[in-house]
Formats: sequence, structure tokens, C-alpha cells
Amino acid sequence: MPTKPQKKVVTRFKERRRHFIKEWRKHRGLTQEQLAERIGWSPGAVSQLETGRASYTQPILEAIAEELRCSPGDLLMRDPTDHEAVWSIWDNLDQPAKNQAIRVLRTFQKTGTSH
Repeated sequence: MPTKPQKKVVTRFKERRRHFIKEWRKHRGLTQEQLAERIGWSPGAVSQLETGRASYTQPILEAIAEELRCSPGDLLMRDPTDHEAVWSIWDNLDQPAKNQAIRVLRTFQKTGTSH
């Protein structure tokens, strides 16, 4: 008995980008062209990276982070547009307020307070 040809499974799910390079670039007020020029890439390559059609290497991640004045880890884990995130609040504290926040957190740590 002849078998029917198998249909290809087509998914409409977009793979989630695993970085925040585009958000950091915009946060720093740069165009793709400006970032591309600074890291020695073409604007098209930056576009492909930002949309997930191209992947990054550690050296390019470090070069981008340097140009965007953040750490490579920030590019992977921190959305600079999320103003309610702990790091966004932290970044906007002056040093005395940071010191006070650390003291409060240490108190919670010592007392084992968690909910």
C-alpha cells in the first residue's frame, strides 16, 4: 500500500531572542549604523544579530558591551527599558542610598526573613 507523503510541520513561533542588544543600543541613543561602524560590522549584520537571525561570539559581545557602556552580562540578562527591575532602581540610587539598601538586605539575610 503506498504511503502518503509526510507533510512538513510548520511552526509560526518565533524563537525568542536571548539578548537585549537592540534595547541597549536604543537606550544609548545609537542607530544600527552607528553601532556597526564602532564594532566594525555592517548595519545588516547588526540587524541580523538583533533579530536573532545571526548569533554572537564572546569577542563581539564584549565589543558591543564596551560601545554600549555595559557588561556583556547586561546584554544577555538586563533589559534597560524595564524601569521596575531591581537593577534599574539600584542604578538610580546615590551611594548613601545604596549603602542603606545593602544594610537593609543584610538585616533580612541575618534574620532569615523571607516570604
